[in-house]
Amino acid sequence: MNAVAQAEAADLLLSAYESRVPVDPLVEKYGGLTLDDAYEIQLLQIRHRMMAGATVKGHKVGLSSPAMQRQMGVSQPDYGHLLDDMFWLEHLPIPADRFLQPRVEPEVAFVLKRPLQGPGVTVAEAAAAVDFVLPALELIDSRIRDWKISIFDTIADNASSGGVVLGSTLTRLSAVDLRLVGCNLHKDGELVATGAGGAVLGSPLTSLVWLANTVGAHGVALEAGHVVLPGSVTASIPVRGGDSVTAAFAGLGSVTARFTEE
Repeated sequence: MNAVAQAEAADLLLSAYESRVPVDPLVEKYGGLTLDDAYEIQLLQIRHRMMAGATVKGHKVGLSSPAMQRQMGVSQPDYGHLLDDMFWLEHLPIPADRFLQPRVEPEVAFVLKRPLQGPGVTVAEAAAAVDFVLPALELIDSRIRDWKISIFDTIADNASSGGVVLGSTLTRLSAVDLRLVGCNLHKDGELVATGAGGAVLGSPLTSLVWLANTVGAHGVALEAGHVVLPGSVTASIPVRGGDSVTAAFAGLGSVTARFTEE
């Protein structure tokens, strides 16, 4: 895939943000799309948004649990960027029409106290770089029609990123075993999913290591103060205006997202 085609694909996805109309899968239009192509298409969009004033506030790992890989029909994790305009405050209204086909995932968010750069990052180094963890809800969204995504489509689409809601309960890593943290996900008061931290590559810390080493191979560091979303502990659930979603994590507290019609 040449640079012209990569730029065309990036523009196609950027137009979907503006029109709120999803596009057909990129793999149907661009034969031979590779992982390198997909990440370059993602970066072209991030650079475009940064030129318009956005700033990078963190990264996310997507498709890191067997539940999400089965749900989306892919077989490996990916990563994307978290920009400042993706963060929403807990309990305050989130306009559902900001998104195309939103879904929600419960996650344990890392906040870093020092930079972390691979390759070669170990679990011990990753743990030492974490300041605290927070309960979080990731709002995933797809600019690809009907969520008919391949791994190439979701990577190009910034790992299907949409938004983030962070809880307000800070917990130090030394106070919790993230593998064993259970989560109950409620939608409009009804229990809709359960999971545990071990669903995320065996441990959310493993996901943090994977991310640091993967982006580090491209010369990118995870910065101090940035948020890292390691992946969902359950399958995602669809949401629309009027819905309220709460994730309650054992030992970490809870986080709630409220969606409005406008």
